Amino acid sequence: MAQARRRFLGGLGLAAVAAPAAAFEADGSTGGLPPRKETEAEKRAPRYRETDHVRVFYRTNRY
Repeated sequence: MAQARRRFLGGLGLAAVAAPAAAFEADGSTGGLPPRKETEAEKRAPRYRETDHVRVFYRTNRY
């Protein structure tokens, strides 16, 4: 019984390590899909937006 449990738990550990590694190919791309390129408009668009949840975070952490 204990031996079966060890094998099961060992298999879970191996699966936890192998699953993320299987998602990436050797060259680092995912699934053979090319990386999405940003358009010129996306490159120039402001990325930071101070929204309500950001203000709450700042207030909570006293920034």
